[in-house]
Amino acid sequence: MNKKMVSLLTVSAMAISMMPLSVFAEEDLITVGYAQVGAESDWRTANTESFKSTFTEENGYKLIFDDAQQKQENQIKAIRSFIQQEVDYIVVAPVVETGWETVLQEAADAGIPVILSDRMMDLADDSLYTCWVGGNFTLEGETCGDWLAAYLEEQGRGEEEINIVTIQGTIGASAQIGRTEGFAKKLAEHENWKMLDMQSGEFTQAKGQEVMESFLKSYDDIDVVICENDNEAFGAIDAIKAAGKTCGPDGDIIVVSFDAVKAAFDSMIAGDLNATFECNPLHGPRVAEIIQKLEAGEEVEKIQYVDEAFFDTTMDLEAIQAERAY
Repeated sequence: MNKKMVSLLTVSAMAISMMPLSVFAEEDLITVGYAQVGAESDWRTANTESFKSTFTEENGYKLIFDDAQQKQENQIKAIRSFIQQEVDYIVVAPVVETGWETVLQEAADAGIPVILSDRMMDLADDSLYTCWVGGNFTLEGETCGDWLAAYLEEQGRGEEEINIVTIQGTIGASAQIGRTEGFAKKLAEHENWKMLDMQSGEFTQAKGQEVMESFLKSYDDIDVVICENDNEAFGAIDAIKAAGKTCGPDGDIIVVSFDAVKAAFDSMIAGDLNATFECNPLHGPRVAEIIQKLEAGEEVEKIQYVDEAFFDTTMDLEAIQAERAY
């Protein structure tokens, strides 16, 4: 055998050895259809990546992914498409809580289990879905209220009249409902706290900025802005600065948000954001674990919360950020 032939065979062998090989035959793959809300935030991007990196052929799955672009009708079409394709499991991150009974009944009639991720559905018959995985949104809102009370006390402002505005998420979404209700519980415990206004920022930075600009034109005495996700907070901060005001621990306005994406850590380190309350987006591995249990004929818990925490400017944020996956 000549040297050129040996070299060619060696290179070919190396190339083959470097190729990712699935140990699963095509017919043995578990097919999962995921109807995602969209790509409206950094959190959603991390959530999508969690599913795409988990449900791979190397792990024994075939993932059919659909981006609904924030529209319920698109998600319903996607679910019906999954049913027609005879997937093994359907995962949905519902854009809103209501209006799902008909399509979920179609999935049930086809014998396809439905797993909810991130957001809940408001159903008369909860047997239409197998289980739900996500954050405890109401607890997140309550934790935010507790943090604010402690922070104001530390600042010597515990008895002051505190004027608050809220940039809500997409109205009707589970995260919006839970965070609004959770904070409202704590608001009711403080007679000196006043909610001046609440408007939806639709979980986007652009809309968050627009809403904050409106608040600043309507009210000249805002002490706190509650943003129901980090991207809304980034927009609110831009609006505050454009209006000639300051925010953060040393600023005029206290800004807090939800999700705890990496960019929120950058904002806290920069001194613009006071605190962020985590909503863990890494649902893919938990959903895969649930599917494996179902494949083995095991029962699974109906409601499954992911682990969450909160972060503020008193912490070693750079060290924490360096260890986080999102």
